[in-house]
Amino acid sequence: MRFSHWIKSVFGENIQLRSPDQPDDGSDLEADNPFPEPIEIEITDVFDLHTIRPREVKLVVEEYLHQAREKGFRSVRIIHGKGIGVQREIVRSLLAQTPFVTAWTDAPPEAGGLGATIIQLSD
Repeated sequence: MRFSHWIKSVFGENIQLRSPDQPDDGSDLEADNPFPEPIEIEITDVFDLHTIRPREVKLVVEEYLHQAREKGFRSVRIIHGKGIGVQREIVRSLLAQTPFVTAWTDAPPEAGGLGATIIQLSD
């Protein structure tokens, strides 16, 4: 799932997305669209999964890791929560299969402890 598809699944199909270099001619606006302007979500070195549907976690994390690497981040933190460890296992299973992930560990207590994972990315 591309990040744009996830955005639409969270904010609704009526959201209009366009790349920054695409001119806004106003033709994509709808009268009942609650988001008349494109919403740009900045990729940072921290990603909180609490708002992600469990069935979408794997695909969204995979896309996030690619985007974070493209932005040049060498270390990111994914907050998956403590719970019973299901989200954590999904994330770590994906990390084990991602060639550009070099290492990961539990976050220190002040950064989420067992509820977050620190990930090292290669160039």
